[in-house]
Amino acid sequence: MGTVLVTGIGGFIGRHIAAELIRCGFSVRGTLRDLARGPEVEASIRAAAGQLPAEIGFAAADLLDGTGWATAMQGVDAVIHCASPFPARVPERDDDLVRPAREGTLRVLKAAREAGIRRVVLTSSIAAVCYGSGRSPFTEEDWTDPDGPLTTPYYRSKTLAEKVAWQFAAESGLDLSVINPGLVLGPLIGKTYGTSVGLVAKAMRGVYPAVPKLSLPVADVRDVARAHVLALQTPEAVGERFIVAAESLSFREIMGILRVTAPDHARKLPRLELPNLVTRLVERFDRSLTPIIRELGRDTRVSNDKVRRVLGLTPRPAREAVAASGLSLIAAGLV
Repeated sequence: MGTVLVTGIGGFIGRHIAAELIRCGFSVRGTLRDLARGPEVEASIRAAAGQLPAEIGFAAADLLDGTGWATAMQGVDAVIHCASPFPARVPERDDDLVRPAREGTLRVLKAAREAGIRRVVLTSSIAAVCYGSGRSPFTEEDWTDPDGPLTTPYYRSKTLAEKVAWQFAAESGLDLSVINPGLVLGPLIGKTYGTSVGLVAKAMRGVYPAVPKLSLPVADVRDVARAHVLALQTPEAVGERFIVAAESLSFREIMGILRVTAPDHARKLPRLELPNLVTRLVERFDRSLTPIIRELGRDTRVSNDKVRRVLGLTPRPAREAVAASGLSLIAAGLV
């Protein structure tokens, strides 16, 4: 089936993509900034993939450094680029997010072209979809306005990175597909998780006394990984972007699901939902709330019709992703 390079293989989504590739018969090479992480990453991926006899290799590469990318691309048949920053707090400068996302994406695509690789699947986000002039339910035709009033540095970074990828693909002849997931939750592979699952972990540890009045479309990481591999295998996916998400859940609903899933942690989970005005007042003192302030009161439901129709993927119910996050965190001893 060939070898696929997975950038950011050590991350939450990257590990799931690698495991899905192995289950589908591919060999995998992954990029890491620190190759010392290789044995742990490989062991966790093999365990998740069912210990299938696939080749897993690693290459040292960094989105902000051109060194190593030519070597990483040698002997590769396709690239899945899922490495991108997603901070828990708003950075002091927009450029701290926008630059690595945009320049890193270009660096990966240019290295693929120079290595003669035509097929690339890029991980973007609904952050590049839902914050422009469109209305819910948002579709793949909608785009975030990078300079719009709703746009945060993270939304801008994902939007500009995706736009530069489409522009480069058009100019260079790369066969590009893009996956736009919602809030990515689900089971861990190893003990690594991203910012989204981090919210669940903090809630289960009793960090939050209350939750904001906020709803977001939820994507199960297993569906996100499957969508990447299906896009790689589906000729009709070339030149297309795909929203991967189930229904929207409020943070209060997520806490309710976790209370049922993990009753031993129920007393630590917040029950109070803050009025929007109170959330805005608290944000003045707690900058970790800044990324969500513009979400309050917004309807960000999305349509997953296209991923069903073109890739044949039916997303799992959002409740399953939430429950899997909680149970996985408990099993890993992280809460």
